[in-house]
Amino acid sequence: MRTVFTDVRVFDGEQVHPSTTVLVEDGLVAGVGGPAPQGHVDRTVDGTGRTLLPGLVDSHAHTLPEDLTTALRFGVTTVLEMGGPSSAADRAAWAARPDSADVRSAGQPVTAPHGHPTQLFAGLSGPGVPDPAQWPQTSSPDEARILVDRLVAGGSDYVKFILEEGTVMGAPGLPLLPHDAYDAGVRATHEHGRLAMTHAQTAATWDQAVRGGTDALVHLFIDRPHDDRLVDAVAASGAFVTPCLVLARSFMGIPATEPAADPRVSGRLTPAWNAALGRSLSTWDAPFDDALATVAALDTAGVDVLVGTDASVDFPSGGGLAHGASVHHEMALLVEAGFSPVRALRAATAVPARRFGLDDRGRIAAGLRADLLLVDGDPTTTIGDSLSIVGVWRGGQETTGRP
Repeated sequence: MRTVFTDVRVFDGEQVHPSTTVLVEDGLVAGVGGPAPQGHVDRTVDGTGRTLLPGLVDSHAHTLPEDLTTALRFGVTTVLEMGGPSSAADRAAWAARPDSADVRSAGQPVTAPHGHPTQLFAGLSGPGVPDPAQWPQTSSPDEARILVDRLVAGGSDYVKFILEEGTVMGAPGLPLLPHDAYDAGVRATHEHGRLAMTHAQTAATWDQAVRGGTDALVHLFIDRPHDDRLVDAVAASGAFVTPCLVLARSFMGIPATEPAADPRVSGRLTPAWNAALGRSLSTWDAPFDDALATVAALDTAGVDVLVGTDASVDFPSGGGLAHGASVHHEMALLVEAGFSPVRALRAATAVPARRFGLDDRGRIAAGLRADLLLVDGDPTTTIGDSLSIVGVWRGGQETTGRP
């Protein structure tokens, strides 16, 4: 199958190329630039007034197969799951479907006994409700190493640790992984050649994570305004940050009413998910501008910031988030924090591909997967144009755009 995009503006994951040609052949990008290809072409796509982007990456989500389908409708072709019960075989089967985003996963996260997220499911039972007893829980360094060994053997692409004492979630006093157990788990993860992800939402737990050698902080600390010492420590460590500003906003009582009212969003979501956007969690009272300032400080310090949402499978109890749609909202919030639109787009394409070692995607270049998003307008100057979706291609195959 040969497809050619003509006269299209291209954001290649790093740079912008005005009015050029992109050739896709057998699921891969075969060429960027130059004259229209010679020989047989199965489809020509006119790119006049449009922008071609790499498929987007959600660097923090929790998914079921239907969530991956929803994400794909919004041009999110890769989802990096930060906790879930699926096996490696499950994920391979999901990703093989033409209507599904590709997916990587941490498997279930390592937490303290009775630690987050066990409190979310207390007293609940029935189909689809996870059993917290099956989650990796420990307070021992030796057990932490064993749990990491099991996760890697079970197919975890990276390992996630939870340092959540509940303050910003309205559940203060949750048990925390002891420092020695956390440090041992991170070391074991690195010995397996895997990245260590850490859920932490306070300055104190960020400090613990950085001291313990984490590779990534997959939330923002929001219990206080930004702290230059802590920001500098993260920068010196080389860790990246997925702030999930859409979630911080929801904690602070701000629903995603504007995205929910946008027909470009509501037309790609079920009514239940669109209604979820219009709610908020409202568990923490703090100015959202503080969160934006923290992200700006991290960026100024040279920390890689990635787009992620924490969109989950349990939307009735949540608010302000929806698969796929929230990736576009997160990019807009990064622009609000001071990123240029191009840099916000990088945070959803080339940067996560580089940091997670996904060398076959995140850019539009010869030999890479033809995971592509075509939009009307120019999101490299007006980030909201990323939602003006014309078409989505995954592995060179165009997908559908409605629920």
